[in-house]
This record gives sequence, structure tokens and C-alpha cells, in this order.
Amino acid sequence: MNIGIIGAGHIGSALAMRLTDLGHQVYIANSRGPETLQDVEQKTGAQAVTAEEAAQHGTDLVVVTIPLKNIPDLPKDLLASVPRETPIIDTSNYYPMLRDGKIAELETGSLTESEWVQQHLGRPVVKVFNNIYAHHIVEKGQPAGTPGRISLPVAGDDAAAKQKVMQMVDELGFDAVDAGTLHQSWRQQPGTPSYGADMPADKLRENLQSLGTERTEEQHKEFLANHAKTEQAMADQGIKLK
Repeated sequence: MNIGIIGAGHIGSALAMRLTDLGHQVYIANSRGPETLQDVEQKTGAQAVTAEEAAQHGTDLVVVTIPLKNIPDLPKDLLASVPRETPIIDTSNYYPMLRDGKIAELETGSLTESEWVQQHLGRPVVKVFNNIYAHHIVEKGQPAGTPGRISLPVAGDDAAAKQKVMQMVDELGFDAVDAGTLHQSWRQQPGTPSYGADMPADKLRENLQSLGTERTEEQHKEFLANHAKTEQAMADQGIKLK
């Protein structure tokens, strides 16, 4: 496949490395220009390009994996040339304390993170790769059928796009679990039980089912509080997010 990755941070670089290993043609971009990505090219085997070129060349799949706060800064017509049937993956997470500042719609719970991203991109998105550590993408993929194989939740509204993404998740070495609609993707956001937990598929399905499909006000407050504690712990350790 021809895959464009917009964002060359931890997740973008990890995906680029694995996908090129699997034989796909990967084009990767950051906000500073391809001349700053020589190390990423050498490490991953992907071709460094501009964001516009990553979108244009990613005819089979486009991954948007940049800090949430930077989504509104992307060119408004960035995905204009991307075929309508091409899945657009969003990997973003909301870190209000450490990186993104407060975003009103996400604080109130009126939108999930990826619904907010979808509004800004103007294209349907599929949410995945947001709840796994980047180095686990590189190190922990296993063949299908392996006991305890890590599963990843995949949420989106376009059934065909979601199915294509789930096939790629399996190719990367993880069980893909249908996590429902994009409006239900709050169940895989920071602060929820599955975030960073590397659950096998049966446990992940059980967890998603236990949460229900409509987020309650109590759940929203609980998961925001959980995430705030995690962010504070990260801040206390001197961890900084780009």
C-alpha cells in the first residue's frame, strides 16, 4: 500500500518503521520540512516529504498523528486530493496540562477527541493507535492466534474504512477490536481502563461492553480525573510532551 503519515513523533515513526518492514511504501512528514527528517528516514525506511505530499501519496491510507493542539493549524485543503474511500486514521490524545491547553468541547464532553479532529479535517476518521505505547507497536506485535495477543480498539463511522484499518492492525501483529462509532471512542481515550493496558481481545471487548455506549456525566468526570492524576504524575517526573 501507499501510506502517508503526517507526524513523525513516537507513534508516527513507530508505524513508519513497521509498515516499511511489511513492504508498504510509506511517506512521512512533520511540520518543519523533510530536510529535518534524515534520521527518521534512515531509521524507518520511509520517505521524508512535506505534509501535502504525504497526503497526496497516501492513496491507500493516511495517518494523522500530531499533537491535538496542532490539528487546527493543518492546511484546510490538506486532504482535498485524497480519494474519498481512503481511510484517514487519527491517533490523537488530549493532554490539557502537559501540552494542549484546555479545549472547551473536550472538557464538557460534547465531542470525543476524534470527533473534534474529524470536524477540523473535514473528513471521516478512524481512531486507533492512541492507547498503545509507541515502542510496543515496534516490539510487541505477534502472529494471529498467539495466546494473549495485544488487541487495539478501532472506532469509526465508515464500515469499509474501519475494516481496512482493522486488517492493517492485524498485519502489524495485533488483534483489532471493533470499538463502535466515533462518538463511542471515548471508551479508548486517556483515563479509561483500556488506555495503555495492552489487553487481549476478550478482555477489551468485555471492558468496552461494561462501559456502555453513551458516556454518562459521571463517567466523563471520572475519566477526566483519572487522566489529570496521570498528567500530574508525569509532570512530577519531569516528562514533557511535544
